[in-house]
Amino acid sequence: MSNLDHTSYPKDKIKILFLENISEKAVQYFKHQGYTDVKKIAGALSEEELIKAIKDVHILGIRSKTFISKKVLDSAKKLQAIGCFCIGTNQVDIKACKQKGVAVFNAPYSNTRSVAELVIGASIMLIRKIVDKNKAAHEGIWNKEAKGSFELRGKTLGIIGYGNIGTQTGIMAEAMGMKVKFYDVETKLPLGNAVSSKSIKELVSTSDIISIHVPETSHTKNLISKEVIKQCKTGAILINYARGEVVDLDALADALKSKHISGAAIDVYPWEPEKNGDKFTTPLQGLSNVILTPHIGGSTEEAQENIGEDVSIKLYQYLERGVSNGSLSIPPIGLPPVDGAHRILHIHNNVPGVLSAINTVMSKNKINIVGQYLKTNEEIGYVVLDVDSKLSKQAITLLRDVKHTIRVRMLY
Repeated sequence: MSNLDHTSYPKDKIKILFLENISEKAVQYFKHQGYTDVKKIAGALSEEELIKAIKDVHILGIRSKTFISKKVLDSAKKLQAIGCFCIGTNQVDIKACKQKGVAVFNAPYSNTRSVAELVIGASIMLIRKIVDKNKAAHEGIWNKEAKGSFELRGKTLGIIGYGNIGTQTGIMAEAMGMKVKFYDVETKLPLGNAVSSKSIKELVSTSDIISIHVPETSHTKNLISKEVIKQCKTGAILINYARGEVVDLDALADALKSKHISGAAIDVYPWEPEKNGDKFTTPLQGLSNVILTPHIGGSTEEAQENIGEDVSIKLYQYLERGVSNGSLSIPPIGLPPVDGAHRILHIHNNVPGVLSAINTVMSKNKINIVGQYLKTNEEIGYVVLDVDSKLSKQAITLLRDVKHTIRVRMLY
């Protein structure tokens, strides 16, 4: 058997824990690769519950409701990697993961289509005032009229945040005959006939429909404030399928009541219930021409399967080959497999002299390095060493004693 057919640690000893009802595709992927200790839990866990559950776990899979704090990481002595089976990673303390040498992966592209489709669908429902007509019909009221209902064709979609989802939404909007404008803090190449706006004010004042696609950061909190909403074109529609802290919902509610904003679709909120069935409140409830959904922008079976496969592959590649491409905490390295050698991973604080110390200790002890790879970020360095298989155990011991070492692991 080639040394590439197995890891240095028996696969039946590797514990994998998936939370929040992650796609069964992820479970089956690891089982197909020979991992037998794969546990799946339907819901999220509290910090205290997670501290108990994660004690002997090597690979952890979560979605958006599980929060990985430094306290949790301190108790996870065997944890190698965390897979966020979603787009965002704000639920994970990335800085603490760097300090612990824990790789963090996510799926930034896998649910792009699902979110973009829902934005277009909501746009049609809102611009035609289908929400109110549907409500009236359910109440036995016949309300057949064209007043206030419009086509998407010829209208302007303003996109705030021209990333993966923003660009996909723009392409689909153009296919519907819409004009597309966008604003992004970074210079982006427009796709199709999209036009860049110089400011949010310029964008919102000229857009019929405004769709938000930005991450949650200190700079985007209340990005759509009372002042920005006032600058919106009268009768505009606002859609937020990004992050809950981005829009001032009280200000939006006031604008909807005054008819300055004619409709809204909101999928994310500053506070969200932990599980299905829990009570949920928002100032937008009961307002006319408003679509409220429970954070389901990327919740399609296709998206969840794509996410399950994407993140699982990244976790597997890191676990078995040390490939860290796509990690938000470990510097990215793509590695070819090597026969006839043992592969060792060395994660350390990014300070001058560590690589020199590694090479010096290997040289002094006459340990042949077949291949070596190094990548750093602002905080940590990641070195992969392919060494003479006869001397790998000695190399592991020596590497653990190198100053500034965070973690050492032999793959095979």
